[in-house]
Amino acid sequence: MNDIKRKIGFLAATFAATVMAMAIQKPLFLAKYALRQGFGATEWWQVIWHGLTLDMTVAGYVTALPIVVVLLSLWVRLPERIMQQVFMVYFVVVSLCTAAIFAVDMGLYEHWGFRIDATILTYLSDPKEALANVDWQTGVRQTLLFAVYATVLIWLYRGGVVRLFDGARLSWPAALAWSLGLLLLGGLDFLAIRGGTGASVANISKVFHAPHMLLNHAAVNPVFSFLSSLGKGRDDYAAMYPFFEETERARRFEALRGNRPSEPPTEKLLKTERPNVVIVLLESFARTIMEADVEGQPVMPQLQQLRKEGVWFENFFANSFRTDRGEVAILSGFPSQTHLTIMKLPTKAATLPSIAHSLGRKGYATSFTYGGDLNFTNQAAYLYATGWQQLHWQKKLHFETPPADWGYDDRIMCDWFGERVIEWSTTGKPFLAGLLTLSSHTPFDVPYSKFEDRMLNAMSFADDCVGRMIDRWKHSPAWDNLLVILVADHGYPYPATLGYNEPLRHRIPMIWTGGAVKTPRTIETYASQIDICATLLAQMGLPHNEFDYSKDMFAPDMPKFAYYTFNEGFGVVTADGEALWDAAAGAEATETAPGLADMGRVLLQTTHEDIARR
Repeated sequence: MNDIKRKIGFLAATFAATVMAMAIQKPLFLAKYALRQGFGATEWWQVIWHGLTLDMTVAGYVTALPIVVVLLSLWVRLPERIMQQVFMVYFVVVSLCTAAIFAVDMGLYEHWGFRIDATILTYLSDPKEALANVDWQTGVRQTLLFAVYATVLIWLYRGGVVRLFDGARLSWPAALAWSLGLLLLGGLDFLAIRGGTGASVANISKVFHAPHMLLNHAAVNPVFSFLSSLGKGRDDYAAMYPFFEETERARRFEALRGNRPSEPPTEKLLKTERPNVVIVLLESFARTIMEADVEGQPVMPQLQQLRKEGVWFENFFANSFRTDRGEVAILSGFPSQTHLTIMKLPTKAATLPSIAHSLGRKGYATSFTYGGDLNFTNQAAYLYATGWQQLHWQKKLHFETPPADWGYDDRIMCDWFGERVIEWSTTGKPFLAGLLTLSSHTPFDVPYSKFEDRMLNAMSFADDCVGRMIDRWKHSPAWDNLLVILVADHGYPYPATLGYNEPLRHRIPMIWTGGAVKTPRTIETYASQIDICATLLAQMGLPHNEFDYSKDMFAPDMPKFAYYTFNEGFGVVTADGEALWDAAAGAEATETAPGLADMGRVLLQTTHEDIARR
């Protein structure tokens, strides 16, 4: 029994010591970068508490090998002294690597403004030049930090962990029983590595918890940040689509860019330049579903009615087929990509412009609400970094009704969000509020029974929830100064015969409504999600020169087109025709109007070169 106690104690000590080793980085980081910021003990504790998620992920990785060795020792006697020496070497390597990453990270943060990732490998290709950028004082300081921290970690592992290892084998009945126990322990270790049982796996967004980015960065584990970015940070995004020579690409893009000098919008949709703005991202609300009916019953009667009451954009398209990419297109005016999503590259996503930043600078309070997990695809990191001051999501919301697979359903969230918008309108401060719905996502499990088809039933439920929320606003004082933008995050393959690359697959509804809207009307201009930022800011009389790709739909000299991407391809749609390029299908570009395929090539190449530069 003493043998197994030592074995389990060795594993527990390994995990606990590693968590402790990672956790002590937080107060050291805060002591250097946050002492003058006025943060209190509560903020420091919150950093440590939230940071434990990724600390335990790293500890899970470190503990994985010891679990395998201890499992083997149940059946085969392992020389205790030799194995303790082997483990000492293992923990020395862990300590040296951890200390090196942390010391370099502490030195770089004041220059880079983000925690260390694989970006640093780009600069190590020329060590002489890299060292030339480090003054001797910084070099000495960070070397001392490395030495002291590594020494502490080695002492911790040597005195509190290695000596507990026991190599004695057990009798086969005991070995069999404890093997099952260790497999269970391995499962728990896997959950630590994965980051829990939720839909999102471990990523740096899991520790983001505050509107102040310094506190979020302080909670990030630099070892995880660096290791998780390997294989990402060194991708040569700029070389992915080399359609044109650089000078030719730049020349062609000038005619397509959204922030070139242009005339002001010819039409004004709003009664006021400073409305309270609500942006509702409608999960999977395809144009084909919005216009569908079942035996004469419309699937989305609420949106059909709102279409008549507000500004309806007839030829509007999603930029992608995924929420994370559509969200960035809508909120940052940045085009979607093919194989990757910039939201999963947090240091690059943090450099994007956003509607939240633009309105925040004008005194707007900004908040974003989602009934699910904002850690999924690094949404929380992206939203905080791009100016959303408050995030309200499943982790922070608690209702009597339990959440569904993806989170709290739209009825709960639309009721909650609807009430908040009315409250915020009474504060006297303008606000920008975002809401992402979720009930119209697979598995389409909703408390609603209107149609037998689960997907159409869920879509109808979401439509009903949003419609009721807007009706509530209409009958409140908030309505008079409210602009509500309803737009889908992406389309949906309905009917099932609809091809993944067809323009109709990406056609989505967008409606501007609210008391701030002058009059109902239909806009025929061809546009896509990336054009929302510039169009909204222009209507509010605000600059939008930060948005390279976002075009004011009402600027007379701006090109009028919709652009979208799918896996290994793009589509361009205008009033004159359309073009498709699908490398995955082995199809050359097809176009029904000259020049559209080259427009798509320019945008695809430019987007990926842009990501490489960020």
